[in-house]
Amino acid sequence: MTEAGTAGVRWPGTGPLLLGVRHHGPGSARAVRAALEAARPRAVLVEGPPEADALIPLAADEDMRPPVALLAHAVDDPGRSAFWPLAGFSPEWVALRWALEHGVPARFIDLPAAHMLAWGDEPDGQQDGQPDGHCAEEGAAQRPSGGRPPGAEVRADPLAALAEAAGYDDPERWWEDVVEHRGAGKGDVFAPFLALEEAMGALREAYEDEDHDRDLVREAAMRLRVRAARREFGDAVAVVCGAWHVPALRQRTTVAADRALLKGLPRIRTDMTWVPWTHRRLSRASGYGAGIASPGWYAHLFGAPDRPVERWMTRVAGLLREEDRIVSSAHVIEAVRLAGTLAALRGRPLPGLSETTDAVRAVMCDGSDVPLALVHDRLVVGDVLGEVPQAAPAVPLQRDLTRLQRRLRLRPEARERQLELDLRKETDAGRSRLLHRLRLLGVGWGEPAVPRSGTGTFRETWRLCWEPELAVRVAEAGVWGTTVLAAATAKAEADAVAARTLAEVTALAEHCLLAGLPDALPVVMRVLADRAALAADVGHLAQALPALVRSLRYGDVRGTDTGALAGVAAGLAERIFVGLPPACAALDADAADEMRRHVEAVHGAVALLGDTPAAVPEGLRARWHGVLRGLAGRDTVPGLLRGRAVRLLLDDGEIGQEQAARLMGLALSPGTPPADAAAWIEGFVGGGGGMLLVHDERLLGLVDAWLTGVPGEAFTGVLPLLRRTFSAYEPGVRRTLGELVRRGPGRGGTGAAAAGVPGFAEDLDRERADAVMPVVRLLLGLDAPGPGPAAGERNDNDAGLVGAAG
Repeated sequence: MTEAGTAGVRWPGTGPLLLGVRHHGPGSARAVRAALEAARPRAVLVEGPPEADALIPLAADEDMRPPVALLAHAVDDPGRSAFWPLAGFSPEWVALRWALEHGVPARFIDLPAAHMLAWGDEPDGQQDGQPDGHCAEEGAAQRPSGGRPPGAEVRADPLAALAEAAGYDDPERWWEDVVEHRGAGKGDVFAPFLALEEAMGALREAYEDEDHDRDLVREAAMRLRVRAARREFGDAVAVVCGAWHVPALRQRTTVAADRALLKGLPRIRTDMTWVPWTHRRLSRASGYGAGIASPGWYAHLFGAPDRPVERWMTRVAGLLREEDRIVSSAHVIEAVRLAGTLAALRGRPLPGLSETTDAVRAVMCDGSDVPLALVHDRLVVGDVLGEVPQAAPAVPLQRDLTRLQRRLRLRPEARERQLELDLRKETDAGRSRLLHRLRLLGVGWGEPAVPRSGTGTFRETWRLCWEPELAVRVAEAGVWGTTVLAAATAKAEADAVAARTLAEVTALAEHCLLAGLPDALPVVMRVLADRAALAADVGHLAQALPALVRSLRYGDVRGTDTGALAGVAAGLAERIFVGLPPACAALDADAADEMRRHVEAVHGAVALLGDTPAAVPEGLRARWHGVLRGLAGRDTVPGLLRGRAVRLLLDDGEIGQEQAARLMGLALSPGTPPADAAAWIEGFVGGGGGMLLVHDERLLGLVDAWLTGVPGEAFTGVLPLLRRTFSAYEPGVRRTLGELVRRGPGRGGTGAAAAGVPGFAEDLDRERADAVMPVVRLLLGLDAPGPGPAAGERNDNDAGLVGAAG
């Protein structure tokens, strides 16, 4: 080792320079950089998979922006993978960058990923894609101990034991005081590493019987690679690794003993690359074992050139101002002062995250935790997404996806955002097809923000959020093809053949149309026709029809030929018409409720199918109305279904109020069991039917007369059904019905007017209409520029406008 030009100290130890660190710690990163500048080693060794040595030069690429991660996955099973995340403030990243900037060889020395992935799931092993031990705490940090011995708890978080010994109840605060807030380069730059090595040695001696077998194997692999580096470069070698491993690397063992630990380890073929990572995935809340609580705060500490508290408070003020909160410069000044005062009272060298958080809460948030939660989410944790250069290795599918993202100007972002698409525009249509194809491949970059309505639309709303794990999903999907289009087509064809139900095939046909997969449609349609011909269950047919009919409507906006779907949809509808009446007979309550949902779905699908400009047989809707009439008049059909059939016919104008009242009177006659009559009412007035009773007092009178005539012993049995029906109405509807019932339905006039209910009268209240006319005309866009009618004047169409608006 050479002398430090500015520090004036030399590495006091013998052998390689072992720099034990806490992963993702800005204080450790600064200390590592200062130590490397002082020691000037001839080689830098970093804890990590040695297969990634060839990827180290990419860290110097100008397009490489942390946070990033090394991704290793099995060649034959891409889903079997592991990540090694690195942030800009990670000591390993700082060491790699220093080596590249100074022309010093850099290498990884951990156990090869080929062994780690082959090990599989073992006790205290890989969790959530992160290899065990990639942290200074080492191991499954922050996981519940679950009754493990004390040594296992210390092994899970050795720094917590040191913090407790120092009188701290929070290891984060202890580490900040001892390391993060320590100015690098002041005094002996090697002192903190020597002290930490000594402390870890004491902990390992106290719990030497609790060492994990996997740690012993990893440390043996590290010692072998350190020996190899010393043979090549001498003792001028710096090793950056988790603090827990330092005593083991300093330990003198024989080469034969270390090789014996590695003998016979399982091994699989692996590929490695760089992938973008996020600050949110670095946080412990994401389940990352080596995570930290505040990656955004640590990035600020590492990147701030000076006055970190003042700069932090300024960022907080800017965020709160963006959210329309009143925050002035005086707030920032007072918050800085309060944070410094709190640090002094608590005996801390500098204000930490807890002090700044308390100051922000008191000064900028008025004591409220609501805006403070926004500060924590946006700044303390953050949504920073790293970038990797195009030169990084990637599967062909990933390269095609990157090309499409750039062409469609659809940039991956870690923060969830909404994307509005107008499918009439070529770029938005391409974005929609890409997102649907990725969903088909299991790459959940985007999710529809709202369910697509049954009437179809030329607009789509998506929620987009890019997670690092999606890189693994893309690698897995690479088995289907080298481009997104080819992979989605092959996946759709395979899913169609493997589908078990008719509904799955019709849903797949819908996905193919949304994703623009014309080459997959013939296979899907052939499977659909075969399944439809064999399907006999009316419920399965009813589940399949709505998705198929929705697909027919996408041809208008997306330019897709849906003629083949029309014939299949019409055939399904005809088979449902024939099989539905016998399928509705003799059903219990649960089966009747399920069949009601099928009837409603088929009703909506038939309405859409009748409006679709495709080869649909004439009279399809009329035949469906005939099926509903048959259900409404058949005594063997449960009351729930009969009532719903009457309601659907009434809504479509196929029967009038008089006929509906007659059918209700028959259903509520004294000879009908109370439970069946209550089910009929639920089917008829459920789902927004309250306004029918408000505007037609004959129907309300029938319900009221039936209810008052229910025997006392049967009333408790029908009460839950009625309560479930009427509780679904809006408060205004329930209040109006109560007024009508109190007055008595059918007495003293028609409708709700005689009850004195506001908003109901025999004639139009012109004075009230005049009051709302300016707003109605504005909403309808009928007001032209210039002076309007004088006060008291009226247009002839005003009454019609009020009626239309109502």
